[in-house]
Amino acid sequence: MQIEHYNAYSFLLERTARRVKQYAQYQFNCREFGITVDQWSILKNLKQHADLSQKELAEYCGKDQPTLTRIVDLLVQKGLVERRANPMDRRSFVVHLTPAGEQKIDALANHVGEIRMQAWKNLDDTDFEHLKRILNTIYDNLQI
Repeated sequence: MQIEHYNAYSFLLERTARRVKQYAQYQFNCREFGITVDQWSILKNLKQHADLSQKELAEYCGKDQPTLTRIVDLLVQKGLVERRANPMDRRSFVVHLTPAGEQKIDALANHVGEIRMQAWKNLDDTDFEHLKRILNTIYDNLQI
């Protein structure tokens, strides 16, 4: 296959990923969730993995350290997370989900699910299987 085709597919993949995030953020704003899509990602990762160091959390969320620090700072201000001393390394902190953060996740989970379903509308099981296979292959091809 010619390089132009790969470039076109990369463009489509990037464009689609941007659109998914833009649509979700638009819905978060319209529905007045009080958080951003990136903040939601952090809350959900903390719910799944409990207390994480900022480095671990950055890896799970696909964010660089400075960006993650800014987002965590905002979530701390909102009372949704807190930093605690890391019991394994007193020089670092773990990010901990507060009860208010737990409540925010519970309150928004179904709404976020509805927003995500918009992207999958008009696709069938075969489409999903092909997409899953292709995306996993691309992901595996780019291991660092």
